[in-house]
Order: sequence, then structure tokens, then C-alpha cells
Amino acid sequence: MTIHLTPEQARLMDVIENTREHVFVTGRAGTGKSTLLQEFVQQTKKALVIAAPTGVAALAVGGQTIHSLFRLPVGLITKETKFYPVSDDARTLLRRIDTVVIDEISMVRCDTLDGLDRRMRSVRGRRHEPFGGAQVVMFGDPYQLPPVLKDGPEKQYLMDNYRSPWFFDAKVWTDVTPRVVELTDVMRQDEGEFRDILDRMRNGAMTEVDGNRLNEIGSRRPIPEGTITLSATNASANAINARELASLPGEVKRATAHIDGDFGAQHPAEEELELKPGARVMFLRNDSFTEGSRWVNGTLGTVVKIDAAVHVALDDNPRESVEVKPVQWEKIQYTYDPTENKVEADVTAVFEQFPLRLAWAVTIHKSQGQTLDSAVLDFGRGAFADGQAYVAFSRIRSLEGVFLSRTLRPTDIQVNGRVVDFMRTAKDNDFLVE
Repeated sequence: MTIHLTPEQARLMDVIENTREHVFVTGRAGTGKSTLLQEFVQQTKKALVIAAPTGVAALAVGGQTIHSLFRLPVGLITKETKFYPVSDDARTLLRRIDTVVIDEISMVRCDTLDGLDRRMRSVRGRRHEPFGGAQVVMFGDPYQLPPVLKDGPEKQYLMDNYRSPWFFDAKVWTDVTPRVVELTDVMRQDEGEFRDILDRMRNGAMTEVDGNRLNEIGSRRPIPEGTITLSATNASANAINARELASLPGEVKRATAHIDGDFGAQHPAEEELELKPGARVMFLRNDSFTEGSRWVNGTLGTVVKIDAAVHVALDDNPRESVEVKPVQWEKIQYTYDPTENKVEADVTAVFEQFPLRLAWAVTIHKSQGQTLDSAVLDFGRGAFADGQAYVAFSRIRSLEGVFLSRTLRPTDIQVNGRVVDFMRTAKDNDFLVE
């Protein structure tokens, strides 16, 4: 698939490819962070590895989890934490790479980033250079996904030793001071009023007028049939999907995933997928059809027939159905080939399943990265995480696509104050100005 970068993406691509600068690439939802990451990985001449904080995030970008790649212990990492031993092969790999790409950096805690730094300094034998001299390029939006922090001694230690649990308050951040570039060209929403409201929501500057406007738009009824619900909790989304599936006539058809190797606990699709004709579904990855892309990750449709394949009428073209077959997700592990002087990605496990999930409802968290024409936003008893409401609203293309299950309350809009302070002072405001 041909990717056309915007001028600001192309300029940033030049910096991360042709310099050794450490860079944090951020930007509001729909500014093309993922597109830039994919293009850099495809086009770079550098020896690189891709890491992410979770298994699902790593699968999405064809990389490894940070803990697996750098052999870091799970849980709190302190100066006294003993690291796992590194094999000769892993040591050679980490010494040979030029660049570490980290996706969803906002979910990476400060102590984890410091642990990565400590590992790289040690393995590369360059203890006085941040990250052992390797370039680090980070992608993510701290306004959307916060790091996970457990109550108890772990939280107390971080509070006593760091300004906050965020990655930008890691000790190594002060040593390297990465360039922070916020992409500004929004490709998801082209409606000025909605973009402005989303900007204020993201930055914690939403007004009463903004809230009233969203409630006015969101209270419209009836809600068009087939509109997906974005739920605050798994329990709510699962309950909606189970109820709607049970209401359809006919027998449930089950597809069991085929798993080859140790894929771990986090799976990219349902291990047991239950469907019926009439079921609303969402695609979980882009089409790999050689003659063109019939769907992308997040495309919605309705199941019309189930045989050896699943036949889905896409919302974009409901008069025709597409045949969907099982696809494979590959779990990889990086190795270094000394004869070719190349870093290679070896497949260690395979997960095979239809790239579909029930989609009368999905969680706000699982909608991350999706673009939707419309959605019902269900905050239940209230948004419970920083940035959760922003993630939900910013999935939608326009105000006309916004529906609310209940009145939006000021307490639903949560923004982390430390993130606001950091982003206000850290952005390279001149970088993207021609």
C-alpha cells in the first residue's frame, strides 16, 4: 500500500532517519503518528527494533514487548533490581542496533524507561551514554493512554523517587532531553467546530459551552440502527454483544483460534469467536488481499453468511459481501545475523483466527486507533481514566456522528495535570513551521 506523507510527516521522517536525535512524536488523535511509524520502519536503512508496552500493542506494530526484548523484570524497577541475564545472541543484537522505536510510549512508566536505559548502557559497554548510544524514537499521546500504576509500595516508591510515573519523568529523560514534536495536521476530522472542541477537551480547557454543545448533539434520537457503542468497561461491552447475539435467530457458529507456539496471554483476536448471520462485526486488521484493500482495521459490517468463511456486508458497501478467511498474527523475536550484518525478526509463535470481533459494542480502550463515522458513547457511572473521554470522542469523524447514552458530565472529562504541564513546555513549536 502506497503511503503519502504530509509535509510535516516528511520533515520529521527526515530527522529521525538522517540524524541520531532522540525524538518523541506526539499529536492529537488522527494526525498520522501510526502512519509515520509504519513508513519509517518500512523505509529506514538503520538497524532497528520496535518495542511496545503490551503484547497487543507489540503485535500491532510487528515488534516485541519492552520487557521481552530488553529482558526486564515485570513490576517495579529500582536501582537495586536485579535484571535477568542476557544471552550471547541477545547481547549481540542489542549491541548492533542503531535505533529503538517505542510505540504507545505513554503507557511506559518512568521506571521501565530507566530500566531500558540501564540495560542498554550495560550491554553496549557504554555506561556513560544514555541508552548506550542508541537512538530512541518514541510515538504516542500522553493525553490518551496513561501508564498503569498499582496502589501500595510500588506507587509509594515512584511518588518518593520520581516527579510522576510518566515516561517523561524518567531520570534518563533529563540526560537526553528528546526533541518533542507534536504533529498538527488532523486527517480524521475536517469539521472546524468539532476539532476545536476536541482540542480543548484534550488539553483540559473544555468550556461549559462545549459541554452543552456535545450534549445537544448527543441527545438526538432515534439512534441509527447499527451504530456502535463505545463502553467504558469490558463488562458493559460484553453484555451488549451477548444480548444482541442471543436476540438473533439461528444457531451460534464458533471458530476456535489455532495457536502454534507460546503466544502468551494477550491475544489479538477472540480465542473462541461466536457469530451468527446478522451479527455486527469490526475488522481487527487491514485486508491483505493482493488485488486491493477491501477493508481496514476498524471497518464495520454485518455478517450475512457463514460457511468455511465468514461473509460480511461492509457498511461502506452493504449491497455486496466480502469473503473473510482466517489470518495469522505472528509473534516475533529479534535476532542478529552476523553474516548479513542485519537485525532480523524471527517468528516464534502464530495465532490464526478470523480478523473479526463482535461490534454492537467495544470498549473505549479497544477503539484506540479506530476511525468511526458514528458511535454511541456510554460512560456508565463515569469515565474512570485520564483521557478516556477524549479517546472516545476523537474516534468519530464529525459532530453529527456523536450520540450519548446519557448526559455528559464535567467529571467525565479527566485530564492529567502533569501531562498538561509537560506538553505546554516541551513542544518544539518551531520545528514544524516552514
